[in-house]
Amino acid sequence: MTYAFHHNWLDVQQVVAWLKENKPAGMHVIITGRGAPPELVEYADLVTEMQEVKHPFQRGIRAQPGIEF
Repeated sequence: MTYAFHHNWLDVQQVVAWLKENKPAGMHVIITGRGAPPELVEYADLVTEMQEVKHPFQRGIRAQPGIEF
């Protein structure tokens, strides 16, 4: 969904206003994607940014059964 905000396909202010108005209490809404707009981050209860720092694949180690699949 954040990509839709980034490309201006959705207006983040309208979406946040709709969520404030219509989201039932206790309902969890999960919005994924990189670069969440500040308005969405402000409204959210939880925001996580994941960033790869080091991965075995970078050293030529292939995916391992039971770990990656």
